[in-house]
Amino acid sequence: MEQTFYIIIMSALIGEYLLSTTSSILNMRNISPNIPDEFKDVYDEEKYKKSQDYLKINTRFGLGTGAFGLILIMGVIHTGFFGYVDEWVQLQTGNFILQGLLFFLLLFIAKDIISLPFTIYSTFVIEERFGFNRTTVKIFVTDLFKGYALTLVLGSIILSPILYFFETYQTNGWWIAWSIMTVFMIAIQPLFVHIISPMFNTFTPLEDGPLRNAIDAFSEKVQFPIARIDVMDGSKRSSHSNAYFTGFGKSKRVALYDTLMDDHSENEIVSIVAHEVGHYKKKHIIKGTILGILETGLMLFIFNLIKGDQALYSVFGVENISIYAGLLFFGMLYAPVSLVLSIFTTALSRKNEFEADAFAKENTQNPEALIAMLKGLAARNLSHLTPHPLTVFLSYSHPPVSQRIEAIK
Repeated sequence: MEQTFYIIIMSALIGEYLLSTTSSILNMRNISPNIPDEFKDVYDEEKYKKSQDYLKINTRFGLGTGAFGLILIMGVIHTGFFGYVDEWVQLQTGNFILQGLLFFLLLFIAKDIISLPFTIYSTFVIEERFGFNRTTVKIFVTDLFKGYALTLVLGSIILSPILYFFETYQTNGWWIAWSIMTVFMIAIQPLFVHIISPMFNTFTPLEDGPLRNAIDAFSEKVQFPIARIDVMDGSKRSSHSNAYFTGFGKSKRVALYDTLMDDHSENEIVSIVAHEVGHYKKKHIIKGTILGILETGLMLFIFNLIKGDQALYSVFGVENISIYAGLLFFGMLYAPVSLVLSIFTTALSRKNEFEADAFAKENTQNPEALIAMLKGLAARNLSHLTPHPLTVFLSYSHPPVSQRIEAIK
């Protein structure tokens, strides 16, 4: 059985790398030499070349980091690194929950130390070169430590009961742990709105005026009350532009990047708000949450079946069976299933985007504003206008902007 587990894990790692690499290369080579007619009003030759350079550099950087990541994980697995970490944490404490938390903490620190130079290069070299980066060293370091604190707190809150119930209730542990995860997946929306987001950004209520009145009028028209309409200081980190909706019930919030406010008309901003409202009216958020809950249940159920198989642990050089190590190793074993499910969920997400666009078009009666918004966002963010179909199929949660415009028309 150990050989079977090894073959599955190695095949998944190498296969996913080859598929991702092939997709990235095809996507980079699928650049059109001429500006598509639809975008000639928002792109000139200089900006179009800049968007192509942005794609090429990010793709090459991704190929490099992908190769490095594959070599690293192969080395970690074949040198028995996980076994050494497991032995060390078991010497520190006899409490299985503390062992698990310490195990994941050490791996998180190691992973972050290794990935930090790549993050710094992406932010302060690539994004800086193309005029997107506005992050200062102070903000970068502050964000880093806030992220560590958040990971430590939330990770402990989620992981501790999972380890406890699996260890204490054995075969029944999986569905109790699933119940805990379900509660968290529902609670994360209000937590994001009220606690997590304000840790990183300042949200200022949109001032009274024509734009606020227009958004309020739209929400009243479609019978969708919005608790908060905020402007987010996204420009302190990046000049990329966007907007998002989050929250359930009375905690619903629309957040508009301040960069969005500078470049788009009132009608265009209302159109993107209408698009986000469309996701809620079409139940996309609820359906996505339910799918996530079901997939989590499937993962925990399968994990419950093999968590005690020593063969899985032996692949990684670990002698002692433990829930915490099993969770990590099972994640790698589950990778092929995860890949198939991700293709399905991204396809569903693209379908949802088309539906949200249709909702916005129908309820604003202003398709021109929605199209102008999509084109403006694509130009500002230097989006790839002609992505390869394989890349779209594998990883695009949103349809290519040209397809969205065609569907709106």
